[in-house]
Amino acid sequence: MSAEMPDLQSLWMPFTANRQFKAAPRLLVSAKGMYYADADGHRILDGTAGLWCCNAGHGREEIIQAVHAQMRALDYAPPFQMGHPLAFEAARRLAALMPAGLDRIFFTNSGSESVDTALKIVLAYHRARGEGQRMRFIGRERGYHGVGFGGLSVGGIGANRKAYAGNLMPGVDHLPATLNIAEAAFTRGQPAWGAHLADDLERLLALHDPSTVAGVIVEPMAGSAGVIVPPVGYLERLRELCTRHGIPLIFDEVITAFGRLGAATAAQRFGVTPDLLTMAKGVNNAAIPMGAVAVSREIHDTIMAAGPDNAIELFHGYTYSGHPAAAAAALATLDLYEKEGLFARAARLEPVFESAVHGLRAAPHVKDIRNIGMAAAIELEPRAGQPGARAYEAFLACLKAGVLVRFTGDILAFSPPLIIDEEQIGVLFSVVKTALDSVR
Repeated sequence: MSAEMPDLQSLWMPFTANRQFKAAPRLLVSAKGMYYADADGHRILDGTAGLWCCNAGHGREEIIQAVHAQMRALDYAPPFQMGHPLAFEAARRLAALMPAGLDRIFFTNSGSESVDTALKIVLAYHRARGEGQRMRFIGRERGYHGVGFGGLSVGGIGANRKAYAGNLMPGVDHLPATLNIAEAAFTRGQPAWGAHLADDLERLLALHDPSTVAGVIVEPMAGSAGVIVPPVGYLERLRELCTRHGIPLIFDEVITAFGRLGAATAAQRFGVTPDLLTMAKGVNNAAIPMGAVAVSREIHDTIMAAGPDNAIELFHGYTYSGHPAAAAAALATLDLYEKEGLFARAARLEPVFESAVHGLRAAPHVKDIRNIGMAAAIELEPRAGQPGARAYEAFLACLKAGVLVRFTGDILAFSPPLIIDEEQIGVLFSVVKTALDSVR
């Protein structure tokens, strides 16, 4: 029997066509393992790990019990001038997972906060070393770095920026996007074409003077824009140029960290180490809002040494930074990742996942397919005069058939929990194929 429909009018939903949704609502009421359930009790295979975040699947008892026990023992502790043991232990465990040298952890509550925190840390670092003139940031077109004003400024998705364009951070420029379907359609893994696009950083540095540039921020793999995979050699070239000019390189790994690409981080998958790395989502399986920034020892120590020992080194933080329950969830999640070998499992499943998604190349309307790790996208040819309609209709058809996928524009994106098995991968893309066959 259907659960009673709640009053939908008070909630202003994020990144949602509210009027369209409320005319035909889609409500999830429970989740376990690989499946959601709706109000009618229908099981829905999760092809998106929630929103790129439930990497260990849903309803994990280990996380539930850890949070429950922590809430009974200590529900909250102020993070300013006080502390609690789990925040320190969570930071230690995260530092051990990060690329070598990124072993100082600052806790936030979301990916957006992690990005804005990273930008602030970079500015503080330059002031601490006597280069306060370094205030310019360079992002990338089609990049997504959350919805704070800092993240919007360095981000490169036009629709997100449009309403706020007059109030974004000054002194921000953008590298060109790396996706070029004409040159690299249907690529499996990293495209061979496009490393030269990193050289545009040299042009921007010459234009603005590298001594004014505070930092460069990119997603190693751009998820929100539709699984845009870095060309072979691209990240290495960015690293080389940033090192040459003394510019901190920030990797936004809110989506890619914690196994999505078959390694703890995309930095480790690609063998390129940034100076700061933002994370959230999979840090505690999305059980409770949490994010973090991993910072190089050199940046951290420079800021620490800039003033007397009794002075606050960084005037920044959040009421819920390192919240006890969120930290408990993080520790339980990290235990699950290790115990079940989920990062290695993702690496083993990547060829199966890749073969399944590329098996839809001949499906109706398919313009491009791209993938890496346990992330993939199918880009569709837009319907004349109705951009986005085909992907939305395919999303609805998949949902009706019991599979949750993500759509953005005319792109379908897939990022299942890392506990998915080969049979479920087959079901996922079989349903997608049937959905595409039904779309005009």
